[in-house]
Amino acid sequence: MYIDSHCHLDFPELAQDLDAILARMRENRVDRALCVSVTLEDFPRVLALAQAHENLYASVGVHPDYPDCLEPDVPTLVRLAAHPRIIATGETGLDYFRAEGDPAQTHEWQRERFRVHIRAARQSGKPLIVHTRSASADTLAILKEEGADAIGGVMHCFTETWEVARAALDLGFYISMSGIVTFRSAQSLREVAAAVPLDRLLIETDSPYLAPVPHRGKTNEPGLVRHVGEFIAQLRGLDAESLADATTANFFRCFRIDA
Repeated sequence: MYIDSHCHLDFPELAQDLDAILARMRENRVDRALCVSVTLEDFPRVLALAQAHENLYASVGVHPDYPDCLEPDVPTLVRLAAHPRIIATGETGLDYFRAEGDPAQTHEWQRERFRVHIRAARQSGKPLIVHTRSASADTLAILKEEGADAIGGVMHCFTETWEVARAALDLGFYISMSGIVTFRSAQSLREVAAAVPLDRLLIETDSPYLAPVPHRGKTNEPGLVRHVGEFIAQLRGLDAESLADATTANFFRCFRIDA
């Protein structure tokens, strides 16, 4: 079986068709999925999905691309993370690519929000889901400064270099590959996907975005994570079942779930 380690089933592109999406997960042998929070305002919807479906989990956090929303603090994140269906803290991190306004100010509030999430993760014991774009040096520096190696987590939708992957692995993080790895332009990313130790690799959709080949350009959904797994298996010279088994075991280990 496969597990989609990162999706957004509460987003309108998917929420309106949830029953069919869950059915297609079963058809594609995608046994479970992690529904990831991006704002505190929308967190109740994410939690409700995990409460209603035994094969769905949830996270709590505020994405760096959302400046105009409720700002998280450590006590709030720790309190919300205490729910048994919450298995991760985030999505959090840094995104300098999409930052608007004065870079000095925008980057600073993103860095502070990131630190809040790391501190909350360490207190709650719920691993981090880290987003980084055009900010890998600062992302790694803050993870080190805040002692994120004590809790670990995943570098989600990874698109960085092998050097960044190696540094994250050294901090105890897992590396998650999305449908981007199947894109023709992603040769350097495929080299990273082939080099990450098999016991530290996860797969995801980040749906409704980034549908893998042969569905590129369409709305993505958790059932399509099978294509990511099959592509990486071929890339690494493995059978698909071995890749599925390994990434499933990695998911349980990363998020401290009793399989």
